[in-house]
Amino acid sequence: MADGRVVGIDGDHGHPFTAGFICGKVRGFTKRMYGPDRLLYPMRRTGPKGSGAFERVTWDAAIDLVAERLAAIRRERGGESILPFYYGGSNGLLTQGTADARLFGALGASRLAPTVCAAPTGAVTRALYGKMASIDLADLEAARFILIWGANPRDSNIHLVPLLKRAREAGARIAIVDPRATPGGRHAEMHLPIFPGSDAAVALAMIGHLDRIGAVDRGFLKTHATGWEKLLDHARSWTLELAAERARVPARDIAAVAEAYADADPALVRCGWGLERNRNGEASVAAVLALPAVAGKFGKRGGGYMMSASGAYRVNDRVQSSAAESGTRIINMNHLGRALLGEKPPIDALFVYNANPVVTIPDQNRVVEGLRREDLFTVVFDQVMTDTAQYGDVLLPATTFLEHRDLSTSYGTYGVMLAEPVVAPVGEARPNEDVFTAIGERMGFAGRSGDAGAWPRGDDQLRLSVKAIEGPLADADTAARVARLRRGEVLPFDFPGERPVQFATVRPRTADSKAHLWPAELGAEPYRVLPDPGDQRHPLALISPSSDRTISSSLAEYGFHEARLEMHPDDARARSLADGDTVRVHNDLGEVIVGLHLSGDLRPGVVSLPKGLWNRHTRNGSVSNALVPDWVSAVSGGACFNDARVEVSRQLDSETLASAQPGTQPRADH
Repeated sequence: MADGRVVGIDGDHGHPFTAGFICGKVRGFTKRMYGPDRLLYPMRRTGPKGSGAFERVTWDAAIDLVAERLAAIRRERGGESILPFYYGGSNGLLTQGTADARLFGALGASRLAPTVCAAPTGAVTRALYGKMASIDLADLEAARFILIWGANPRDSNIHLVPLLKRAREAGARIAIVDPRATPGGRHAEMHLPIFPGSDAAVALAMIGHLDRIGAVDRGFLKTHATGWEKLLDHARSWTLELAAERARVPARDIAAVAEAYADADPALVRCGWGLERNRNGEASVAAVLALPAVAGKFGKRGGGYMMSASGAYRVNDRVQSSAAESGTRIINMNHLGRALLGEKPPIDALFVYNANPVVTIPDQNRVVEGLRREDLFTVVFDQVMTDTAQYGDVLLPATTFLEHRDLSTSYGTYGVMLAEPVVAPVGEARPNEDVFTAIGERMGFAGRSGDAGAWPRGDDQLRLSVKAIEGPLADADTAARVARLRRGEVLPFDFPGERPVQFATVRPRTADSKAHLWPAELGAEPYRVLPDPGDQRHPLALISPSSDRTISSSLAEYGFHEARLEMHPDDARARSLADGDTVRVHNDLGEVIVGLHLSGDLRPGVVSLPKGLWNRHTRNGSVSNALVPDWVSAVSGGACFNDARVEVSRQLDSETLASAQPGTQPRADH
C-alpha cells in the first residue's frame, strides 16, 4: 500500500496451504483496479447500443432509473420478463447469492441456470458419489501414478505444480490425457493426445481393457458399488481399436496408460473440466471417475480422484439468502442468444453482473444481436468496461475483492476465510450487497437499514452466510466460527484423520454410501457416446483452453495484446499456411481473424484459441465463441465449446482491414 493505493499483491504467508504463493495472473491485478478500463461511476447510454457512448450520472439517478424500469416491465409484462445473468466473477458467499437473490426473487424474475462451466462434472459427481469430498491436495505426494485428464495445472491450478514435482521426485509416474502437450506436463512419462470429444470412448475402452486383463477389483465393487455389472458389460463393447479410431491415437497407447494405472498403488485420477466441454460431457466424466472404483484405487492416501473441493462445503442457499425459491422459469445461460431473440414470453430486461457474456457464452453473434435490441433494457454491473458493458443502458461500477468484505471457501483445498477490504473503493464503485439492497429498498421490497423489514447486511449477512455452510467445519457454532474468522483464522474441516481419504475417512454422500456406477440421474444410457459433429467443410476441432494469462475474461484486458491461433505444422502445410500468417478461422456461425502460430505441442486436427479473450484481441473483433454452437449436454445442460468444428484459410491484410468491425474499443462521454 502507498498513498491509499495498492501497489503490489502477494499471497498470505499465514495460509496453511498456499503460504504466500499466488499465480502471476493475480499479481497483475492492479492493472484492473487502476487501468483505463475501470468503471469509476454510474453511467447512462447516450449513443446506439454497442457504440460505447455513455454519460456520467449520480448513484441516486442510476438506482432510480433501474428501479423504475424494472418496476414498469414487471407491471406490464410480468416478472419473468426480467432475467438476471451472472456467474462467479471473484465473488464469495457475501457478494453473490445474498441481496441479489432476494431482489430477483422478489421481482419474480426468470431464473438462470449457471451452466457455462462445471455443470456436467457437478451432475456426475453428485450422481456417482454424492459429491464425496475430493482428496486433499497435500495427499497427491503419496500417489505413485497420477492420471491428469483434461486439466492443465500450470495454467489453471498452479498450486498443484510443486506437488506434482515432489510426487515425481518420490517415484510417481504422471500421465496426461489432453489434445495438447500442456506446459505443466512436458515431463510426464505418458501423453495421450486424444481428439476432443473422445474422452468417454477412451475411458470406457480402458475399463474394458482392465476387465479383460483381470485388473478389475470385484471385491471392492461388490462391497462398495452398485451398477458395476452394467458398466463392465457396456465397456466391453468399446475395444481398444474402436476407441483408438475415435480418439486418433494408437490402441497400444491407451492400453499402456490403463495398465500403468492398474499396476500402481496408490493411483490417483486428477479429473479436469476440459473433457466436459462437449455433448459427451457427462459420459466422459462418468467413465473417467468410474476408473478408481473399477480398479480398486480408493481407501488410502494418494488414491481415488481429485476435483474441486467446493462440493464438500454444502452451502444452504436458502439460509444464505433467506429467500424462498420463486418457482419461475429457468433459462440455460448457454442459450442467452436465443433467449433474447425468441423466448416466449420475451426477455425485456437483462441485469448482468459478475459475468461478461459477449465473450464467454456460445454463439457470440446471436448474443450480440440480442443485446442490440433497442427494446431490451440492459443493466451491466461490473468493475471494468467489458465487451458486454458496451451494450448496457445503465452501467454500475462494482468493487473488486480488495475493496469489499467477502467470505471465501477454498476451491482446491479445505478452509474458509474472511477477507476484509484493504483499500477504499476506486471512484464511486460499490459492493454487490449495497447496490442490490439499494434497488430493493427503492422498489419497496426491503425496509431501510434498521427497519423491521430490512434485508440482512453487514454483520447480519456474515452470520447468515457462515451459518449456511453445512460442511464439517471445525466449529459447529456460528458465533464461534465468526469469532475465529474475525481473528484472521482459516476455518479448517473436521475430517477424521485430518484429511479426506475416500472410502476410508469420507464416503459417498449417496443414500446407501456406495458408488453408483450406473446412476439413473444420468439417464437410461449414462455412458452413451454421440458421434463426432464434424463435417468435410469444417474438419478441424477448435478448443479454447485456459492460458498462462487467462482462466476467464476477468483478467484478459491486460493479459493480451493480440491473440494467435495455434495449429500443428502438418495442418498448416496442408493449407499452405506459414507461421505468422493472418488467417480466417470460420464455420457457418461466424469467423475470427487472427495471426497464426505453429506448434508441435498441439495434436493434428485441432486448433486452439485462448479462453477469455476480449473482442479487441482479434483482428476482426470476434472471439472463439463466435464459432461455438449453443448446443448443451443432455443431462446438465453444460456448454459444448469443444464441439466447435472449423476451417482455417489465409486472410490477406486488405481483407482483414475491410472486415474489421468498428466500435470494438469502448469509450465513455463524461
